[in-house]
Amino acid sequence: MSGYRPAFEAGLRLLARASELMERRGFARPVLVGGGAVELYTQSAVTTGDFDVVTPRQEAFEEALLQLGFVQPAGTGHVPNGWLHPELLLGFEVVASTLLDGAADPNRLLLLDMGDDGRVSIIAVEDVIADRMGQYASGSAPDMLEQARALFALHRDADVQYLDARIRYETAGSHGIADLKQS
Repeated sequence: MSGYRPAFEAGLRLLARASELMERRGFARPVLVGGGAVELYTQSAVTTGDFDVVTPRQEAFEEALLQLGFVQPAGTGHVPNGWLHPELLLGFEVVASTLLDGAADPNRLLLLDMGDDGRVSIIAVEDVIADRMGQYASGSAPDMLEQARALFALHRDADVQYLDARIRYETAGSHGIADLKQS
């Protein structure tokens, strides 16, 4: 994997190993969402400090992290559900049990092969863009519009019909794909 920050690639490899451990137990792979997915889809042009994942099997995922040497720091300044690996400066956290509250199409997940480490499931780029637009439209994260636009510019092969529908859903109809095309 060239073009990615070394720490990000190391995090992806650990996530792949955790995913393989879960799959061996008969559970679905966790799905990388949020800033980690943005970093992947921008080839580290936009960076993150954590890996947010979605899994209905939080306990199994955390057991896999423990097997891989992760620790759960406690105390002030630490996320209650956050996990850290002693060799990485990236946190891992389960942020939901259902992918975008069921609004995302699970058939669109990207399955990234990390060689001997295994495979990682990643939310579709269209759903990342729509999620960023939803955060922007809520007024809580004005910088998300630029992330959405950057992702769209890098992924002109995105399914624009699906993307437009997802943006309209996430923004309660206040935005659409045209908002990504404005400079």
